[in-house]
Amino acid sequence: MTSMKVAFLAAATMLTTSAAGAQMANVPELKVSEQNIVQVATSAGFNTLVAAVKAAGLVDALSGTGPFTVFAPTDAAFAKLPAGTLDALLKDPQQLAAILKYHVVAGKVMAADVIAAKEVKPTTLQGAALDIKVMGSMVHVNNAMVIKADVAASNGVIHVIDTVVLPPAGK
Repeated sequence: MTSMKVAFLAAATMLTTSAAGAQMANVPELKVSEQNIVQVATSAGFNTLVAAVKAAGLVDALSGTGPFTVFAPTDAAFAKLPAGTLDALLKDPQQLAAILKYHVVAGKVMAADVIAAKEVKPTTLQGAALDIKVMGSMVHVNNAMVIKADVAASNGVIHVIDTVVLPPAGK
């Protein structure tokens, strides 16, 4: 088997199964669902993300027809923000909405699409593009790592990430 095939299989395995045990310890259990993205996030325990979506007034948008791809930070990812940042964002719905929209792409971006392309730069609902690429055996979204991929929702797909990604300055 060539090294390219080995790398492809390793990337596919890492994208479709859980990442290292230590990283997965804080990731809620996600199941294929007929629920929309907001309902899946709520039932899976993405408490901080759901609270932020509500505070930003995005529940209806992310419950809509879609399809959408959401790069969903875990509660632990939000906890990595500097002290006071989340509280300040929750009090500024416009800025919070811009950051959350930077985690959403119109359409479905599946793990297999990234693996096949090695790198994609989809434009987010916020307007700026994400840099999504395979690095080693993992997929990275800007500075975040995908720790669980292809979680189905009735109106799109969720990929769980370990870090909140921020839009480029001035965007």
